[in-house]
Amino acid sequence: MIQIYKKILIGQILNFKERLFMKKVLLAVMIVLSAAAGVAFAAEMPAAMGITYVKAPLNIPSIVAKYNQAFEKAYPGVSLSFPEITEGPKQTAALAADEIGIASCLGSTSAILAASEGLDVKIIGIYSRAPKAFMIIVRDPAIKSVKDLRGKKVAGPKGTILHQLLAAALNKEGMSVKDVEFVQMDLSSGANALSSGSVDAALLAGPAAYKALTSGARMLKNGEGLVDATIVIATTEKFAKKYPEAVSRFLKAHKNTIGWIKKNPDKAAEMTQKETGLPMEGVKMMTPWYDFDSKIRKSDMDELAKTQQFMIENGLQRNKIDVDSLIMR
Repeated sequence: MIQIYKKILIGQILNFKERLFMKKVLLAVMIVLSAAAGVAFAAEMPAAMGITYVKAPLNIPSIVAKYNQAFEKAYPGVSLSFPEITEGPKQTAALAADEIGIASCLGSTSAILAASEGLDVKIIGIYSRAPKAFMIIVRDPAIKSVKDLRGKKVAGPKGTILHQLLAAALNKEGMSVKDVEFVQMDLSSGANALSSGSVDAALLAGPAAYKALTSGARMLKNGEGLVDATIVIATTEKFAKKYPEAVSRFLKAHKNTIGWIKKNPDKAAEMTQKETGLPMEGVKMMTPWYDFDSKIRKSDMDELAKTQQFMIENGLQRNKIDVDSLIMR
């Protein structure tokens, strides 16, 4: 009887040791798997990441995302920076130098030109379309139509959507940029030059256009029917392939921000007014000018092709590219 009891006891002890051993093995496996998952997650997300912040001309999603800390919430554990790089060439240079991961608001002209020069630029979404927000503005009552710009001084930023608008408007009247005296100026300088009378027309957009219009100037032509004024969201193929989750989270946070704006238009307007310093009536007047749907449409691809053609015809782009290759699939 004692012998039988001993055998049973020994068996229970062995079973207990086996179970204990198996538990230890399972625990070790779980620890290894958890560590592996952590490494995989770390590989999908950069330790630090730059996202450009551009509030002008009236980039409501960027402003709302800033106030709601949308990207901080989307990237826990990632050290984020939001450099205010407003010039397109500087944004594409920052992308190429890995100084930023995403150019949240990049002019399509800059994206195409950079790609044509061999820089790694990929479009992952559309930031905005705003043909009504881009204008040719004049003060002289004698200038009644685009035809009246022949021989006149026109100020504006070269190689931009506004420059493209001027070319398209003149072309519709059987003219070209060569038929006017084009003066390279940024928006602020162009607005001041128009106000002082040193130029006959200025190419202005967003708040700069609004301020001119409320100071005695008038719109001669906007982009409707001429240009969509497409602004894109861009990254590099290198970044997107290395950190696909980072790109996915940006697009999701951006989309959620647009949804929040639709549900909270008054709060979004208050944030925009505070950030830009514009009067509320100005914010509410300009907001409908912008289409912030981020989905890339066929019409956007057509617009990119038109933009490339404009730059080639005006000697701003040397190498033609397949614009479809710009899209990150």
